[in-house]
Amino acid sequence: MSDVTMEATTMLPILKKKLAFLSGGKDRRSGLILTIPLSSDQTSMEELSTTLDYLLSIPSKKCKARGFTVIVDGRKSQWNIVKTVVLMLQNVIPAEVSLVCVVKPDEFWDKKVTHFCFWKEKDRLGFEVILVSANKLTRYIEPCQLTDDFGGSLDYDHNDWLNKRLVFEKFTKESTSLLDELSFINDSDKSSSVDKEKSADSALLPSFDPETVLQTGHELLSELQQRRFNGSEGGGGGQGGPAWRPMEEELLAQPQVMKLLDSLREQYTRYQELCRQRNKRTQLDEIHTKVMQVVTWLQGPGSELLKTHQAIGDSIRAAQALQQKHEEIESQHSEWFAVYVELNQQIAALLNAGEEEEVVELKSLQQQLSDVCYRQAAQLENRQNVLQAAQGFHSTTQELSQQLDGLLGMLCADVAPADGASIQQNLKLLEEKLQTVEAGLTSLRQKGVLLMEQMCSQPPWSLEETESPAGEQQDNVQHIQAVMEEMQLRKQRCEDMVDVRRLKMLQMVQLFKCEEDALQSVEWLGELLDALLKTHVRLGDDTQETRTMLDKHRKFVDVAQSTYDYGRQLLQATVVLCQSLRCTTRSSGDTLPRLNRVWKQFSVSGEERQQRLELALNFHTAAEKVLQQECVETELLDEVDSSGKTLLDRLTTPVIFPDGSEQYFGSPSDTATAAEGVRERLLLVEEQRLQEAGLHNDDDEVLNGQEARLDVIGEELSEKEDQEEEDEVEEEVEEEEAGPQDEELDRATQDC
Repeated sequence: MSDVTMEATTMLPILKKKLAFLSGGKDRRSGLILTIPLSSDQTSMEELSTTLDYLLSIPSKKCKARGFTVIVDGRKSQWNIVKTVVLMLQNVIPAEVSLVCVVKPDEFWDKKVTHFCFWKEKDRLGFEVILVSANKLTRYIEPCQLTDDFGGSLDYDHNDWLNKRLVFEKFTKESTSLLDELSFINDSDKSSSVDKEKSADSALLPSFDPETVLQTGHELLSELQQRRFNGSEGGGGGQGGPAWRPMEEELLAQPQVMKLLDSLREQYTRYQELCRQRNKRTQLDEIHTKVMQVVTWLQGPGSELLKTHQAIGDSIRAAQALQQKHEEIESQHSEWFAVYVELNQQIAALLNAGEEEEVVELKSLQQQLSDVCYRQAAQLENRQNVLQAAQGFHSTTQELSQQLDGLLGMLCADVAPADGASIQQNLKLLEEKLQTVEAGLTSLRQKGVLLMEQMCSQPPWSLEETESPAGEQQDNVQHIQAVMEEMQLRKQRCEDMVDVRRLKMLQMVQLFKCEEDALQSVEWLGELLDALLKTHVRLGDDTQETRTMLDKHRKFVDVAQSTYDYGRQLLQATVVLCQSLRCTTRSSGDTLPRLNRVWKQFSVSGEERQQRLELALNFHTAAEKVLQQECVETELLDEVDSSGKTLLDRLTTPVIFPDGSEQYFGSPSDTATAAEGVRERLLLVEEQRLQEAGLHNDDDEVLNGQEARLDVIGEELSEKEDQEEEDEVEEEVEEEEAGPQDEELDRATQDC
């Protein structure tokens, strides 16, 4: 076996094949168990030899002296391969092997051949070889020391073991190399002179990060200690234990890890102290130079930049340009302020350490640097506040000017809305614009006062330096006051114009309201006329009902009269408003002719309805008087008969409007229903006449004759109704033809 140190990384593909492994189990002599699981595939003897060399390089000499028990699992292999592996053990580990257990398959090879071969080679091999089945392997090794492949309870994860070996070897290699580098750096610093420090700076950077290597070592040590503790508690492996058998001192040199960590921490502490001392020496040489550079620039070019830029501009664009220039100045100062912050931190760190002899000088430099930087920062902040206030002032001025222009444009435009709702909307918009202008002017005053306060509150410069010229500040103040006065005058002029426009728009709202209400009056009067002609047809069945209907009709007419008077008043108000507004282009249109036309039609229809009700009342009064008396005069009977016929004739007569058109009350069926009640009452009166004449013997003949006479009256009435329907159709056709002519006539009669 070679003495050269072997690493798992160089033979990782071979180790992953698991050609052999140390499970951590031990035989009864406390010797380690080496397992060689042969597979059905052809096993490379060279790779197996390499694996065995690596595995045997892990245990200590003390552990190797106890000897190994080798388990050759030949259940999936052939006898000649098993024999080759056993013979190879003599060359690889001849002195360390105590016992070789060859696990035979169920269908075993030729028993005589195998026994003869091992017996023949026994003296030459130097160790005992036994053939045993898997279930009898516990005769030589305890079950708790065997893996589950052989019916044991020992847990073993080859991949986990291999990963831990890689971590251990990596840590050992990196920590050893790092220790050498740190030791060289620390030892060389003791003998280095001042002139050699600069050339030795490159040696201050080791190849590996000490923090990372230390963290890896601690994690590895913690893992090993935890596994060892778990293993001892588990009583030799078994249920619920870790996947990897705990490493003994012989398998994984835990003390070696601890020793490397201790040495590494010691050297790393010395290295950190060395770096700290070198950095402090370097800082001391740089601080004084940088402090003077910062102070010189801030008191010189920096202050001159601020003094030469004190204007506020006369517009938002000019203020934005000044703001951009100020940002460039701030950018230049920011670079020096960053140097100040860095220097202040370095000085504070040196003062807190308490190891410097020049503490008084450092404090003086720190105070001087802070005074200059804070004074310059205050000037920058004040200039920034002034520019922001100026931008707000100019922005508000521009917005207010645009609002005033919009309000003025709205006031100069002609008001020609289509209806009252649009006027209300325009009036609301006008009020909102005026409120916006008022709020804008208030905001402008506030921002103007704020800007002047910002300019007057400028912090003082250094004692050696004079303040900024007062003339430039005075010009800025005068400009601000002039702008505010101009905006106030413009706003006052707009307010005066708004008052005039508001009055005019309110009058127009009233005008549209009167016109709308007048149209509504025409519609209401038309609806009353329509209801009168279509629904007011009945005449009552007796005197009481007819008298009640007559009273309701008079009230109905009173309502129509009130509606007509209200419409006339609205139209008169419209004429007055048009004259006040000098609105010659507007007129009441055809509203007044329509109102008069509908009212005349209603008046004629109402008069006709009242006359019919009065005729019906006279008829029912006379009829009831005849029917209530036992002996009735012939003149009274003739009067009832005459009034009934007159009423029936009146029912079939249409209403003739002033324009010559005709209209019937209700439908023919409604008229027939009303006439039927009259005919029934006439029939009763006729019966009374017969009784008075004493013609009792010829009652049937007379009644038949009377009924025949009433039927004739009914037929005449029906013929009249049919004629009325034909006349209505002809009238509708004539109205459709005469419609355009009427519209032209109405337009010609329109006036204010």
